[in-house]
Formats: sequence, C-alpha cells, structure tokens
Amino acid sequence: MAARGEATAVAHPNVALVKYWGKQAGAGNRPATPSLSVTLSGIATTTRVEAAPADRLWLNGKEAQDPKIAGFLAELRTAFDIPGIAITTGNDFPTGAGLASSASGFAALTTAIDAAFGLGLDRAERSVWARRGSASAARSIFGGFVALVERGGESVAETVADADHWPLAVTVGVASKQVKSVGSTAGMERARATSPFYNAWTTSTHDDFSVALRAVRARDFDALAEVAEHSSMKLHALTLTSRPAIVYWAPATVAALHALAQLRSAGTGVFASIDAGPQVKAFSALDDADDVADALATVPGIERVIRCSIGPAAAVTDAG
Repeated sequence: MAARGEATAVAHPNVALVKYWGKQAGAGNRPATPSLSVTLSGIATTTRVEAAPADRLWLNGKEAQDPKIAGFLAELRTAFDIPGIAITTGNDFPTGAGLASSASGFAALTTAIDAAFGLGLDRAERSVWARRGSASAARSIFGGFVALVERGGESVAETVADADHWPLAVTVGVASKQVKSVGSTAGMERARATSPFYNAWTTSTHDDFSVALRAVRARDFDALAEVAEHSSMKLHALTLTSRPAIVYWAPATVAALHALAQLRSAGTGVFASIDAGPQVKAFSALDDADDVADALATVPGIERVIRCSIGPAAAVTDAG
C-alpha cells in the first residue's frame, strides 16, 4: 500500500515480570539489564498521525507539548525524510501514572508513522525505533510474552511466547489516577547515582530474567510468581533508597497487596507486580480472575478495577 501521509495505530501497554530500572551510558536509550514482560489486552493507546506544516500534538483531547516526542521525531528525521506531523493520541487508561502509557504511546506512534510515510520498517526495526522514545515501548510493539535483551551491542525485543501459550489474566487495581511526581527516566537516573543497592540490582536481575524465562516456557505459575514479585519489590527498594527517596505507592497500593496475600493464603493462585507508580497488577489463571477482581474492588482507595489478559502486538487500524 502506498504511503498516504496519514495513519492510525493501536498499541497496548505492557507489564514487566522482570523489570529494568536504569539505562546504559551513551545514546540509544538502552536498558542496563534484560527484562521480560507481557503485553496487555483490555487497555490501549490509539494514535493518529497526519502530514502537517509543523509538528503539533493533542493528548487525550488537549493540545500539549512533549519534549520526549519532539526529541524522538528529531532523531527519526536523521534517518528518514518525514514532514511535519499532527499527532492525535489518547489512552483509555490513566496517563503517566504507572500503567506504561509511554510504552504503548511510542509503540503506537512509531507504528502509525511507519504506515503513514512508508518507512518500510519491519516489526523488529519498529521496535528499535520505539525504544528510542521509551525503552519499554520496544516490548509493546510485540504481543504475548516479550523479552528485551542485548544482542550484538543493540537492545532488541523479541517474542518469547505467544499470548495463547499461557492465557493468564491480569487484573489491574488503580490506586491513583494522578500523574506521578517523578518520571521513570529521572527516577532511574537517581537510583543509579544514589541508591546503595543499584549494583546488586543489576547483577541479580540477570538471574531473575533466566528464572522467569524458564518459568514462562514451562508455564510454572509458582516459579513465575516468586521471581516476578521479587523483581517488583527490588525495584521499589531502589526507589525508596534513592536520595531523595521516591515513594511511588499510595495507601491503596499497600492495602491491595495485603488483600492479594490473603487471597493467596486462602488458596487462589495470584501474584502482584507494581511498576513505577501506585497501580497493582495481579496475575492469575483466567478461572480465578473474578475472585481477584472482587478482592481488589473491596480495597479502600482502589478507584477502578481493569480486567486484562495477554494481548496483541501494535497494529495499524487505518492507513489513509
């Protein structure tokens, strides 16, 4: 299909089972450690791009300025002849609040630009470009279970298993819709520079990644639960031991963790993962999703419960 100067794409956020927190030195926005994630269905970013006299951005219905998007477009133009772009993008979930809106956002933007202007990128190439906007966006280009690893001096994402390999439920307890006070990029740099545990984090994350990869391939829920919760808690140990400390959790975050622990003690297979924000993502078998959603809904301070499962890759919905 010939490029027509406009396209719409949809991408989904992802939740890291084994997380990264910290970047390599130098250009390219490359994580310091490998990570393993699942792409989510049920929530999405929809982005439309059109050729325009100058770059303009509308986010969730309001005109906005975003230095990260401006920088991304400037970098993209060093490789491709792209005109000014009008970007209209929106999320059907809280933005900038720990639900990976930057991941789905840059995955959708890269996919839409590729389609609109005929860049001819394959999925792996789109992933590398999306990573330059947000490292976790590299994973949201793909569906299912996705690894972000170092290969030949480049950070690349690749599918570890398709969504139907292990159809887990992911139930999100939204503890706050407020934009977080410290963004992930700034938080990572603060942890790298000031947390006494940063070196231990980077070393142990490689081991966590190997364990989680085996657990996913074997569909071993207990093994995955142990390593994923451990990775999540270590990330927040880094933020809490940064100077000054970063507290991403809300009171409802802690209450939700207790509720899930009680549910697990009663025999339900469930584990929690929390990214850089207050939202709690609870993983379970599909048959247990109702019980997990009910438990989260009763937690004081939980504003919304979102039912998700393992989701698809970023895709163009309208090219023209």
